[in-house]
Amino acid sequence: MNSYSFFVFGTALLAAVSQILLNISNKKSHKSRLFEYLNLYVIISYFILFLSLLINIYLLKFIELKIVSTLAASVYIFMLILSRIILKEKITGKKFIGNLFIVSGIIVFMLN
Repeated sequence: MNSYSFFVFGTALLAAVSQILLNISNKKSHKSRLFEYLNLYVIISYFILFLSLLINIYLLKFIELKIVSTLAASVYIFMLILSRIILKEKITGKKFIGNLFIVSGIIVFMLN
């Protein structure tokens, strides 16, 4: 794993933040159907997601695709943590076990 690999975790964190913003927007009531899609949370969320994707594409110059896609799976781990902290969602046993599998998969893949 080279030094650029850690940036993939950063892009996964950005993608998770983007998803949290979309979730927050979804829980709010809006004036009209149009404002469900054109509000500050949604616009910022898509901007962050687009930025994350651009950085991932740039990182492909330095890291193999199979490594980027494997490390990008960490977005689910960040989502679990952020949804617990920000949205106060419960961490169920299934979510916890699923994330353990993801962490295990990333570790096994990186050891090969």
